[in-house]
Amino acid sequence: MFAIVDIKGKQYKISENDRVFVPKLSAKEGDKVTFSDVLLFSSDDKSFKIGSPKLDMKVEATVISHIKDEKIIVFKKKRRKNYKRTKGHRQQYTEIEINSIK
Repeated sequence: MFAIVDIKGKQYKISENDRVFVPKLSAKEGDKVTFSDVLLFSSDDKSFKIGSPKLDMKVEATVISHIKDEKIIVFKKKRRKNYKRTKGHRQQYTEIEINSIK
C-alpha cells in the first residue's frame, strides 16, 4: 500500500511507517499532522485510485525532529573588479513518520 502526497508543493511516495524529510513544517516535535492532498493511492500494486486533482483521503503523520541540511557555499566573483562575495546556506527540513493512510 502506498500513496503519492503533495506536501508543501513537493510530491512524495509514501507508505505506512515510512520516515520522510519534508520542507520545514510549523508543528512542534511529537505533534500529529494531517495532509489531505492525496494525488494517487494504491492498496496493492495492481489497482490505483487517481484523483482529479485530489482524492478524498488523508495521511496522518507524527513530527520526529527538525534538522538542517549540509551547508552549501554560494560564491560570487566578477573578474578584474575586486568583487567577491561568499555566503552559506543550510536548508531546513522536518522529519516525519507516516502513521496511517485513510
